[in-house]
Amino acid sequence: MRLNRFDALAEKLMGLEQQRVSRGELSKASVGILRNRLDAHVLPFFKYIPPSQVTVVQMEAFVRRLTEHQLSSTTVSQYLVVVRKLLKLAVRHGFLRELPEMPEVKVVSRPRSMLSLNEYRALIRTAHRLERQQTLAPELKTTAGHRERFWVASRNRCLPPDMAWAIRFMVNSFVRPGDIRQLKHKHVQVVRSDSTYLRLTLPETKKHDTPVVTLRPAVQVYEVALARAQAHGQGGPDDYVFLPGETDRVYALAVLGFWFKWVMREAAVASVDALGRDRTLYCLRHTSIMFRLLYGQGIDMLTLARNARTSVQMIERFYASALDGEMNVAMLQSRRKQKG
Repeated sequence: MRLNRFDALAEKLMGLEQQRVSRGELSKASVGILRNRLDAHVLPFFKYIPPSQVTVVQMEAFVRRLTEHQLSSTTVSQYLVVVRKLLKLAVRHGFLRELPEMPEVKVVSRPRSMLSLNEYRALIRTAHRLERQQTLAPELKTTAGHRERFWVASRNRCLPPDMAWAIRFMVNSFVRPGDIRQLKHKHVQVVRSDSTYLRLTLPETKKHDTPVVTLRPAVQVYEVALARAQAHGQGGPDDYVFLPGETDRVYALAVLGFWFKWVMREAAVASVDALGRDRTLYCLRHTSIMFRLLYGQGIDMLTLARNARTSVQMIERFYASALDGEMNVAMLQSRRKQKG
């Protein structure tokens, strides 16, 4: 009866998922997300409930807990997947005859926010201005004693060129913030042929491992960043492209996120869009894809999706769904040329 406890089933599930990682069926990041969800809500809620006694009543109460924590419908649905996996293990071990009925949660797709072309340009100009002026960032908790989740070291209160570079690079490369965090020079190849671009052979993300092709402006960003790194004795294959001096890459990404919000304030760019959606570093990926949909000529959706390491379905749900007629009114009002 030892496995008739959710904590025991959770360890069993973690072991099985680790085996999937070893077989290449699952990414390490996915296992980390599973662990976080188990610790955040699943195990605290089901701690004193034996799997054999789980009913639809407990499941509805669990959904209510997640809703009270203001989790999105997508996240709630993902939590239910975790609980379903645990209960399937309980069925396999004979503690349940069948899975209890699962609450229905309607998943509402909520596209991320994006920047307009003018807002994007304002961020770049402001980041360069703050760098030139060596303006100090507002101070977060740096004193002794209890610390918040994140604080900025004094060395990171002056903006280096990395912020402007990261903004331009992300908008011209389709990458996620997590890719920026782990991007090393060995992952980057400059290609000059009929077109000039970077070929990014990034580590696998979300089961995608194909190279990413950037737009031409990303080449300029990379070469300037590489030259600066080499001038400081860095720029080797295993050195990071952005903030190479920060060995703690979780901290490095947090610093970029902090700088991004600071630059938005200084540039008078709203931190939320018209629909109340937060603008974080991730909105630069959304902006990158949306700019291609808006301004690219003859963009093939499948090619765009594969290059951005996502699917056509995700493009349609989270990106193209945010398009409206006014965004491309010139195209809507265009007329075919008369044949001569």
